[in-house]
Amino acid sequence: MQKEPLKVGLLVGREWSWPPAFIEEVKRRNEGVTAEFITLGGTIMNEANPYRVIVDRISHEVPYYRSYLKNAALQGVAVINDPFMWAADDKFFDASLATQLNVASPKTMVLPNKEYIPGIVHNESLRNLVYPFDWDAIVRYIGMPAIFKDAHGGGWKDVYVVHSIDELIMRYNQAGLLTMIVQEFIEWQEYARCMCLGQQEIYVMKYDPRTRQYHEPDFSPQLHQRLIDDSLKLVRALNYDMNTAEFAIRDGIPYAIDFMNPAPDMDVNSLGQKHFDWMVTHMADLVIRLAKSPQSTSDRYEWAKHARAAVVATDTERAAAVTQAAAADTANVATKATPAKTKKTPKS
Repeated sequence: MQKEPLKVGLLVGREWSWPPAFIEEVKRRNEGVTAEFITLGGTIMNEANPYRVIVDRISHEVPYYRSYLKNAALQGVAVINDPFMWAADDKFFDASLATQLNVASPKTMVLPNKEYIPGIVHNESLRNLVYPFDWDAIVRYIGMPAIFKDAHGGGWKDVYVVHSIDELIMRYNQAGLLTMIVQEFIEWQEYARCMCLGQQEIYVMKYDPRTRQYHEPDFSPQLHQRLIDDSLKLVRALNYDMNTAEFAIRDGIPYAIDFMNPAPDMDVNSLGQKHFDWMVTHMADLVIRLAKSPQSTSDRYEWAKHARAAVVATDTERAAAVTQAAAADTANVATKATPAKTKKTPKS
């Protein structure tokens, strides 16, 4: 009997070039793995999931998908990327993490929000906050010019270069509910964008963020290797299987300025055909490898250990109950099958 293929599910938004090329590439391999778009209409609690691997490209903008993916991880699915880490991540934490990992990172500071949700009473709910800010101290630490950006953002949205305290305060006053960070501006001579797949493969690309164009990389062998090593440190710590790490290179030192990109750009129109083809083929390699492995997103979480132990205990109890019932049935059958002894009448 032919085995059912292992299934890879794909959650996407408005991108049109990479998803169909990826699905076709997985199919072309004929490795016993198939890929398809997921269709959803509501999810029951603890619902079993038919996919061995799910590639998530859009849950940061569709909250229901994030809830669906967390349950998928509970069911043993390998989710790219880990929805728990992605939901918890932010650029300020990443800067602190990079520092502890000995990866060069710009000086960074997170600021309290400008505005708050209804129900927050400023003089009662915010008693832990100092006001007004010491803007002079902030600028002394960060320097000018500086980058002012959303701690949870991406796609170059809500990113500003500020050149003075007045401009920084103006941008802050426009931030609304966003949590913003102010970061040292690295005057770079070179810039690298590294595609990181499976926490194993690093594809180094030379990039110009001013023109949004890629160029042939001509980094020195030492710098190229450092870009690879630093990228691996970051994605392995964050448990991201699909990510880009961006480095602003100043005086030969690569500064990790942005590596919270769990749904990286894979469009052929921005990447160019060469880079696009690499993303298609190597993502296919990754999902096929994961589909055939026992690896699950839940492996690193304590709650998964408790859930699995409870399932094993329940299965053991059920097996014991079945064994006991079978033994009882066997005993009943044996009793019915044994003929009753006839009592002999004594002779007179």
